[in-house]
Amino acid sequence: MPHLIIEHSANVAQHHDVSALLDAVHRAVLDLEVAPVAGVRIRSIEQSNYRIASGDDPNHAYIAMIARLGPGRDAETKTHLINTVLDAAEAQVATEDSPLVIAWSLEVQEIDAEFRVNRNHIAAAMKGQS
Repeated sequence: MPHLIIEHSANVAQHHDVSALLDAVHRAVLDLEVAPVAGVRIRSIEQSNYRIASGDDPNHAYIAMIARLGPGRDAETKTHLINTVLDAAEAQVATEDSPLVIAWSLEVQEIDAEFRVNRNHIAAAMKGQS
């Protein structure tokens, strides 16, 4: 872990490189070293149906992120993750010229280990490569 889900309004992809945004967030999460590399998952979900603020400005956009973490990280670690990832995401988007005004959010959710099954074959495969 962590799993980080980036949900965004469709107009973000019309003006920004979402793959570059994923790369920036991925690098930020790896640099934090809050989890084994094999457990990191970053993905995006584009929403084509949305309304933002008054609903009539095509330049309003949103990027809402959710970081799902296993239990045991303290508040300082979670806060550092939020600030680091948001800073990296905003910095990447700022490199591209765009008329969009973006509402940003990032929420950390702690996963209840009792009700989660993890069958991660990537970790074992990565050990075999080293």
